[in-house]
Amino acid sequence: MGFVKVVKNKAYFKRFQVKFRRRREGVTDYYARKRLVIQEKNKYNTPKYRLIVRFTNKDIICQVAYARIEGDVIVCAAYAHELPRYGIKVGLTNYAAAYCTGLLLARRILKKFSLDTIYEGCTEIDGDEYNVEEVDGQPRPFRCFLDVGLVRTSTGARVFGAMKELSTAVLTSRIARSASQDTMPSPRISTPRFTEATSSGSTWQST
Repeated sequence: MGFVKVVKNKAYFKRFQVKFRRRREGVTDYYARKRLVIQEKNKYNTPKYRLIVRFTNKDIICQVAYARIEGDVIVCAAYAHELPRYGIKVGLTNYAAAYCTGLLLARRILKKFSLDTIYEGCTEIDGDEYNVEEVDGQPRPFRCFLDVGLVRTSTGARVFGAMKELSTAVLTSRIARSASQDTMPSPRISTPRFTEATSSGSTWQST
């Protein structure tokens, strides 16, 4: 047997440092989290809000939170299991349910910051892209950054359903437009009929 260099020697183990617990468990992408949490220095202690969207087997969790050294602070939350009280009883984990859960969260957060009377959101369902505009003499629209966790951000993913409704309800969320379902190149998906139904939250039942 030839000579084999010892790589993991005593010095290696003396200097070894384990990774963060949530990295070892495979539940947090710290590469993405660092960029979502770090705030610009000239904004001082202003919270950097994140729109957290998570999917379980039977539920959708939407939260608005900001980071502190002690831990994340949840400002507002909405869940898909709350939708039956509004008439949506089945299909609580599909794209339309994510859209409705995002709407519920958006109206709650605007109510919390007294912005619900200033920004009414998209009132006409025409399928066009809707962008929030500032109102002179009034607070700016609420801004948050989409936190998708470990899911793949493929075109038309369910996480963008929640984000789309937040933008419709006058929350400005930052993400690439090409990932939203309305910009998919497939004509079967981007027809005005589909867009109108999704914008109203009426296509909640899976087929």
